Amino acid sequence: MNNQFVKLGEVCDFQGGSQPPKSEHIYEKKPGYIRFIQIRDFESDDYLTFIPIDRKNKICQEDDVLIARYGASIGKILTGLSGAYNVALIKCIPDEKRLKKRFLYYYLNTSKIQKFIQLRSKRSAQEGVDPKELKQQLIYLPSLEAQNRIVYVLDKAQELINKRKAQIEALDQLTQSVFLEMFGDLRTNQKGWKIVELSEVVQVDANLVDDITNYVNYPLVGIDNIEKNTGNLINIKTVGESDVKGSKYFFSREHILYSKIRPYLNKVASPSFEGLCSTDAYPLKINKEKANKQFILNILRSKDFVSYAVKHSKGANIPRIDQKQLLNYKTILPDLNTQNQFENIVKKIEIQKEIIKKSLRELENTFNSLMQRAFKGELFNN
Repeated sequence: MNNQFVKLGEVCDFQGGSQPPKSEHIYEKKPGYIRFIQIRDFESDDYLTFIPIDRKNKICQEDDVLIARYGASIGKILTGLSGAYNVALIKCIPDEKRLKKRFLYYYLNTSKIQKFIQLRSKRSAQEGVDPKELKQQLIYLPSLEAQNRIVYVLDKAQELINKRKAQIEALDQLTQSVFLEMFGDLRTNQKGWKIVELSEVVQVDANLVDDITNYVNYPLVGIDNIEKNTGNLINIKTVGESDVKGSKYFFSREHILYSKIRPYLNKVASPSFEGLCSTDAYPLKINKEKANKQFILNILRSKDFVSYAVKHSKGANIPRIDQKQLLNYKTILPDLNTQNQFENIVKKIEIQKEIIKKSLRELENTFNSLMQRAFKGELFNN
């Protein structure tokens, strides 16, 4: 068995989730109910859902490995929650006498498997991830002892990555603290700043591009490329590389990109380049005579604005905020000089963030190299 490659289906089975009617959903835990886990629950705890305990429910534990089967999150490998999982998730059930769950988790995150999933999902978008096809993939299967050693190394590398991310998050929190110190609480406005509607300082600059064939070398930003809370732009490809169709919005470095879909995810980006973005995002242009970009960014990322956007969103499954409600938000408007002082402080914080981000990228490259070697059987002699 040692140092062999076997078909995944020989050591792992897959189980789809269940979908009880929405009439059974409640949003506060009570006896006789169990948490109902959806893909969005791995991104936010804002929308906890519970359903009646039923033998028909498909159950997962915190250490179980799940695969996002459909939609924008297709192929994401998820773990860490327990409850009844829905039909958009597939539970992986390894033969634990031969395959450790954590080893499986890392295997499914390899670039090889992720590329396989994305390729197959494009071919059959309705079906999504097909467990039958996944079972045909080869997995390197060393002894359980060797699997534990590999997992230990990968976990340690992941811990270092998480520490760098925590440092970046701490700097983001510092920016928020400086904002609060300079401008006060947005809701109470104890510093007595002028109050205006967002429309006075921001406009939705929806410059629609119908023929995107002239923009094949431009970066394309979808809402999945905007990281929640931080606004980091991730996994950006060009229009040509993305093989997309349909109209898109043009944006420049003067714009803020605000995802109108699922406002609770707080996806607000500040691009440093020009390109095209999904029509699920609003390109926002700032009135420079009254406000600067950094100040408005922090307004849009504030808890007060996120709460407002969630409250005024429409749609049960995919809530979104329309332009009118967005621009109706009432915000403080300090003098431009004070805003500029805040921006200068943030620039210094951003310099420190870039240093840590560089270190993070190096760690991630090392981690990816370890992953590649691990699942080729090159990390240890078994």
